[in-house]
Order: sequence, then structure tokens, then C-alpha cells
Amino acid sequence: MKIVYATESDYEYIRDRDHHILESLISTKIKQKEIFILRNADDSRIGWLRYGYFWDNTPFMNMIRINEKHRGNGVGKQVVLFWENDMKQKGFDLVMTSTLSNEDAQHFYRKLGYRDAGCLLLRNEPLEILFTKALL
Repeated sequence: MKIVYATESDYEYIRDRDHHILESLISTKIKQKEIFILRNADDSRIGWLRYGYFWDNTPFMNMIRINEKHRGNGVGKQVVLFWENDMKQKGFDLVMTSTLSNEDAQHFYRKLGYRDAGCLLLRNEPLEILFTKALL
């Protein structure tokens, strides 16, 4: 597997699968190199990671998605560690993410060293758990 910055050729792939971002923002995120594409050995796309900035100064992983058949073999961990390293190389010493309390992803993040940092409760939604991780 290889991890690369998304390009405009990935626009439709992202648009058709990432339903948590406004379509009008996808090209901007691609240009700002805030989306990584995961590619299989045959160069097919197997997922993506998208991030932004919390308070405009702390990298926040907004979305990680791995195709179902590629889950459970370390791909998610590999892309998160890749992203963390990229953020560290850019001079950041803290990263953030979140997940709903009814999702198993919370256990994944804790295994990777993320610490519970608070929560957000929106009307008619499960509790959103916020996580931080210091990049040492």
C-alpha cells in the first residue's frame, strides 16, 4: 500500500464516497494537501484520510475511511501514523480527532495513543468523543 496526497484526479472518488464534506470544499482540500489517498499495489484506491485544523492551529483528522475488504490488517494504523508524521514534519506537536461514542473507532484511537480530551453533545446525536495525541 502507498499513501499519497489526493490530486484533482481523485475528486470524483472523494465526492462519491465522502458524504461528510461539502462538495464545494473538496477541490480546496485537495489543493491544500489536506486529503491523503490510500492506494493498493495495483494502484487502485482503497481509502482516504481527510483533515483540517481545530481552532485554525491544531491538525484535526476529520475522516478516515478504509474500504471494507482492506480493514483489520493495519491499513488504518499505517495511514494515521503517516499523517501524524507528516504533521510532526510540519512543526505540529499535537493532533486531534473525534468519533461517536457508539463507534468502535474510539478503541482504535486509544490503542494508537490518543487520549480522551472532552466531548460534545449535539441534539439527537450520540456523544462525540474528542481525542488528542502529543507528537513526541
